[in-house]
This record gives sequence, C-alpha cells and structure tokens, in this order.
Amino acid sequence: MAGQPKAPFYVAVVLVVVGLIAFAVWRSDIFAPAGKPAGGGGGGEPITLPQAVENVADSEGVTTVKEYTFKPAERLPAVKGTSAYRPMEDNTVRFALNVWAGWAPIIFANNGMKAGKVWKTPDGQEFKVELVLMDEPVSMRDAYAAGEVHIGWATLDMVPLFMEGFVDASGKPRDSRIMPRIYQQVDWSNGGDGIVVRESIKTVADLRGKKMVLAQNSPSHYFALNMLVAGGVQPSEVEMIFTVDAFQAAAAFNRQRDIAAAVSWAPDIYNLEKVKGNRMLVTTQTANKLIADVWFARADFAKDHPGICEALVRGIFDAMEDLKEEANRKKAAELMAAGYNIPPSEALGMLGDAHSTNWAENYQFFLNQNNPANFERIWSNAYYLYKRIGVITHQQVPFDQVMDFSIIEKLGKEQKYASQKDEYRVQFAPAAASTIQGESEILTNTVFIHFFPNSWDLHRKVTRQRDGKDVEELYDPNVDFVLEEIAKLAGQFGAARIVIEGHTDSSMKGQVPTSLVKELSNNRANAVKQALVEKYKLDPNQFAVVGMGWDRPADPNDPLNHAKNRRVEVKVYPAEQAS
Repeated sequence: MAGQPKAPFYVAVVLVVVGLIAFAVWRSDIFAPAGKPAGGGGGGEPITLPQAVENVADSEGVTTVKEYTFKPAERLPAVKGTSAYRPMEDNTVRFALNVWAGWAPIIFANNGMKAGKVWKTPDGQEFKVELVLMDEPVSMRDAYAAGEVHIGWATLDMVPLFMEGFVDASGKPRDSRIMPRIYQQVDWSNGGDGIVVRESIKTVADLRGKKMVLAQNSPSHYFALNMLVAGGVQPSEVEMIFTVDAFQAAAAFNRQRDIAAAVSWAPDIYNLEKVKGNRMLVTTQTANKLIADVWFARADFAKDHPGICEALVRGIFDAMEDLKEEANRKKAAELMAAGYNIPPSEALGMLGDAHSTNWAENYQFFLNQNNPANFERIWSNAYYLYKRIGVITHQQVPFDQVMDFSIIEKLGKEQKYASQKDEYRVQFAPAAASTIQGESEILTNTVFIHFFPNSWDLHRKVTRQRDGKDVEELYDPNVDFVLEEIAKLAGQFGAARIVIEGHTDSSMKGQVPTSLVKELSNNRANAVKQALVEKYKLDPNQFAVVGMGWDRPADPNDPLNHAKNRRVEVKVYPAEQAS
C-alpha cells in the first residue's frame, strides 16, 4: 500500500523504544537502587541524592552527644596499701609541669610557681600549690612514681608509654597507688608542634625512604607516627633519627642537609621554616585536635584528697576565663617568664601555641562517646601506633582505668560551667574541591568502603547463606569502622579542608557513558560526607566531594583490580588553601 511504512521501519522503532526503556531501567538501577537514603540501610525506597547536606551543621556542639554511662569509681582500679607519696609539707601539693604555653592558667591561678597563694577545697580546707618544673618526661615520670610529686603532666599520647613501667604484661597495675587519675585536659596544641621539611617534600608520602629527626617517645614522635600512618606511609619506610629533645632535633635538621624532615615545636619550627630551602609541611594549627595536654594525680593522693583535685580543676577553668583579658595575659606571661627563665615577650608569644580547653570542651573530650577526637580515641590510637613500632609490649590498659570524668560531670551541674560553649570550632565557608586541591596537600588517606554494584548506599543489605539459612546483613560489615576512621582523621585535622574523592571500577568501561560513572562516584563520595556530618556533626563546609569515576585506578599497574578500585580517598589540605 502506498505510503505504508515497511516492516523494517517498525522493527527499528520497537528497538529504539526498547533500548530507551532498557537504558532508563539500567540508569535507575545505578542511581536509584533499593535501600534507604545514603547513610541508611535496608528498606525498599530508592536512594536519592541528598539535597540538604550542606545544612546539617549543629551550632551548639561538636558532635551528637552520647555520654558514657558508667561511673568512674566502678572502673578505676581500687587503691590498695598505705599511701606512699611524699607527705605534703605545709599542706603543699607538688604539681609537676614543663615549659609549655598550656600551663598558663595554673601558673596564673597560683600567682607564680612558688607555693604562696592559699587555695581552698569545696569544703573550705586550705592548701598550697608548688609548681615544679620538670621538662624531661622520664625524670618527671620517675619522680611521680617515687611520690616526689603528687601531680604529673603529660600529653595524653604519652601516658600509655608511662604505663609500660606501671603495669605488667597483662596490663594489670604493678602498684595501684601510682596509677594515674586523669581529671582534666588543659589544652590542645595549637601550632606549637610541627613538621618542617625540605622544599622537595610536597606531601607526607614523599617522606618514604627519607630521614626524619625527632625526640623519641615524645609528643613529636606521636605527631610523626600519626602523620605517616594517616598518609599511607609505614613508619619502617622512614629512617628516624632520635635526639634527646625537640630542640636538638631542630638543630640537627639545620645542620645536616641529608635530613629531609624535623619534628619539633615553637619557636624552632618557625625559625627553620624561614630558612631558604625549607617549608612547613604541617603544624598542630591544622592538626589542631591531635595533641592534648592533661594533668593527673597519683591514685593514692586522689583517694586521700578528692577536694584538692576538684579545687585544681575549678581553679584552672576559672583562670582560663580570666586569661581572656589582655591585662591578665600579660600578667601570666610575666609569671611564666620568671618560672621558665625566658623573656616575658617570648612567654607572651607562646600563649598562641596552645588553646586552653574550657569546661564545655572538656565535656566533649571526656564524656562524649561520639566525639571523633575524644579521650578514648586518642588513647587507643596512641596504643595502636606505639605497639606497631614495638615500643609498648604490655596489653592495652582500658582507657577507663585512668580517665576520671567525675569532676567534669559534677561541674556540669553548675550554671557557671554548664553555660560555657565550645570555643575551638573552625568556621568554614563553602568551597568546591577544585578550589581546595593544589600543591599544598598534606596527605592522602585511601580507605575502602565496599559498595554494592551500582549503588552508593553505605548500609546496603544483602541476603547471604549462613548455616543453611538466608540471613540479611550488611554488604560491607566494616563500613561503620571505616567511617569512624575518616571521622577521627577529620577530628584530628579540625582546622583543615578535607576532600573526599569517590572512585569506581572500570568493569563497564566502553559500555556506559563516563559522565554517569562519574556521577555514581560523586554520589558515593557524597554519601560518605553525609554520613560523617550526620553522625559526628562535623561542619559540612569542611568537606568537599568529587567523583573521579574510573580515571585514577588505585594501582596504575593493575587497573583491572576492581575490588581495589571501588574506594574512597580522603585528602587533607590546609584551610587557607581554599581562601
């Protein structure tokens, strides 16, 4: 019949329609698989791209609060035997400290290092405080163990090292009387510690096969180990040269050009940075929740004098508020200068190297289980790192055997302290990944989250056979542990920009549009960001996401290793890079 389409034409139309339907079904399978919205698990609703990820910030606190439910008295080892510390002369507590900006509040509260001011316990008992300068950690530890000082100082990461002499191989106390009771965090290192490198070192990964000088078993050591492991570098891949202290490490770096990096503290790190051919890789101004200074009392002293311990916590917190006034800061600098034997101007300049942590920040540190940079996580991380290099041989002492939050908890019932706010939060303006990425990358941390094919659901469930029965379980049972690791990294680098890169395998290369694959990888990166923001209440503007698709395989020599390529990479950049 004239004008009637021929059969091949009908076939072509049908094929086109079927093809379009198939494509739509295929695309909906990739980008709307069954399951809860990204970050959920199970259910039958399709996943949709979150629309309000950037608006999840919680202006009232760092994280979703989940308090520890145990009472410290139920966990802390019972104190056995007669108290063995040096008796207080003239009712004076001997409080050891080192040359560090973070002790400004106790020095100010005590009106100097000497025992002069009369303190009072909550029930009105009078006592005095002598601040004893003990810069060398081992000497301080030995004096503390012998009972020569009642209060010890440390960064929290150092305390597991002390435990090596305090407990047996199983982690049980050798002498319950000397076990530390950690009551208060006094500060976060805020630029006082850093890693200076030669100009050729662009990222942490470039330290492989190079020499690094630092003080062994010190905050510098912990800082270095954290940076290496976070950057995917095994500590054994770096030749570490140890010195007695951080000052000598700086001097060695300045003297020996074959040393690629030095871990030290202010002012040496900044003086080294100014030397031509050197650059600052990272400081605790960026990794601002990594090194926490604390003080602790002997267990026997704490048992005998709970009122003194509480009075010290209160006095330090109150001095932190007083030091917000410039006149008081200058007075504190003068007192520090006299006690540390340094010029007052240098003491005043030191104050910026530490951020004093008020009651609200101590609450987050001690009591909030969800805080990615809390006591428990730093404690466990220190054990992990030091066990990894064989420095610690005993079984890990549980964190709740030394952490005593009873005073922080008690003070939270008083409006004076409960009304305080977390003052150590960095406010980030929104920034795209392309504006953050650049030459100043600090490190890349590659993590593996196993996504169900064509899905970005972090908690996708599947049915598996277990003992002859169908069991519904997570496709990747480790996903929450991996998210916690990323959250911990983000918490430690609280003043850094973080780019989350999503990657896919290339199993469908040549069969699907690359634009759709990049969209899938972007959705995966965004799902990770959303999960971090929702659970840990991290600032969404701290993160940027980008979908890499299959463009950059994990191993260029093995690009078809699909399991290895389904991954997320987390890159850390200084915050100023985005400005």
